[in-house]
Amino acid sequence: MPDTLTSTGGPARSAADGYDIEAVRKDFPVLERTVGDHPLVYLDSANTSQKPRQVIEAITDFYAHHNANVARAMHLLGAEATAAYEGARAKIAGFLGAADPREVIYTKNASEALNLAANTLGSRLGPGDEVVVSVMEHHSNLVPWQLVCQRTGATLRWFDVTEEGRLDLAKAEAEGLVNERTKVVAITRQSNVLGTINPVTTVARMAHAVGAVLVIDASQSVPQLTTDVQAWEADLVAFTGHKMLGPTGLGVLWGRYDLLEQLPPFLGGGEMIEVVRMEGSTYAPPPYRFEAGTPPIAETVMLAAAIDYLNGIGMDHIAAHEQRITDLALKRLADVKGLRILGPTEAVDRGGAISFTLEGVHPHDVMTMLDARGVAVRGGHHCARPLHDRFGIQSSTRASFYLYTTEQEIEALAEALDHTRDFFDRPRSASRTRHREAGAAARTRRGDSRVAPQARLVEEQE
Repeated sequence: MPDTLTSTGGPARSAADGYDIEAVRKDFPVLERTVGDHPLVYLDSANTSQKPRQVIEAITDFYAHHNANVARAMHLLGAEATAAYEGARAKIAGFLGAADPREVIYTKNASEALNLAANTLGSRLGPGDEVVVSVMEHHSNLVPWQLVCQRTGATLRWFDVTEEGRLDLAKAEAEGLVNERTKVVAITRQSNVLGTINPVTTVARMAHAVGAVLVIDASQSVPQLTTDVQAWEADLVAFTGHKMLGPTGLGVLWGRYDLLEQLPPFLGGGEMIEVVRMEGSTYAPPPYRFEAGTPPIAETVMLAAAIDYLNGIGMDHIAAHEQRITDLALKRLADVKGLRILGPTEAVDRGGAISFTLEGVHPHDVMTMLDARGVAVRGGHHCARPLHDRFGIQSSTRASFYLYTTEQEIEALAEALDHTRDFFDRPRSASRTRHREAGAAARTRRGDSRVAPQARLVEEQE
């Protein structure tokens, strides 16, 4: 019985350099779709990645041939499911550079993983203590800490960013941001808006120098870059499966085992206990202490298959491809009149999520116009409202890339943006009529019966 259940097919490889973009794209059925007369150009991978057939086949095979609950069932299927579930844990640990598979905790998404971190570490906080985050955080690495601080009386403070979109370490040092009162520092490895890659090891040393715990949200970086949680000197790291070719409904919290042993349970129920009596209970050791109830078993199999796929290509090849595409996109978008890029404008210490504004056009109108030409991007505040406030804007449009993004798709994006700008530069009456028609066509494809442009209606529903 293998330790994981995955499909037998591996990712496409190139004999020349181990990475063949056209061969890779053939593994993704959805990329064969069209949007009206246009080929689908999927540039929303920072939101969720597409899935290769090898990963899709893995979850299908599990449900068809091995489906059972884990731990509780001693029959053959139960043993196979448990072996696959724990085998996936070991594979994830290896992918992260973890010292021990017991350091890997399954959650339902990165948000739950960060809430787990906030609520368990929050048991140590009180008035006078401080938690430090940054203004570039996704709401999932901000709101849980706000709630914990409100509940415990601790104070929330934050790193600012420079005008270029880099973490402002100089300002933090001058203000004594991380100090003897700091108990937790929670920071993103890579911004989902700016693309900025933060120096987490530097931040870890700042935190550890005052006895604080470092929590990293690595949801954007784990799919793109080699991850080494020990080299980062991290204490807790959260990420999600669906951005790295895996399933929705599965996140991971990695933690140093000695720290996890000290933390209380987050959720109560089956499998997280040791002994239960009416007078009280004792709890299982990590990771099971934090995995109450029936876990996402099939999803772990699917994530293991995704890791197999990524490893088959090589994370170094994926990172190099991402940098090439990002560099091309930054240069090409700089030629679009009226476009302002948020964050670093050079492909140095930044990932492939590029957020921008287009002068005179609402980001959701940009999104709708691009969708009519088959280009899928995201418009809004991207669950990072404070960061948009920091740059004096309400929202932005974001294009984000992954291992299947081609140079031709970057050109399609730029051409669609040029078309959108020219469209809104036309006389207002004609522009309004044509925009209503384009928006109605796009909404019809999505099954959206609303008449008004979706941008205006969902601004606060991101």
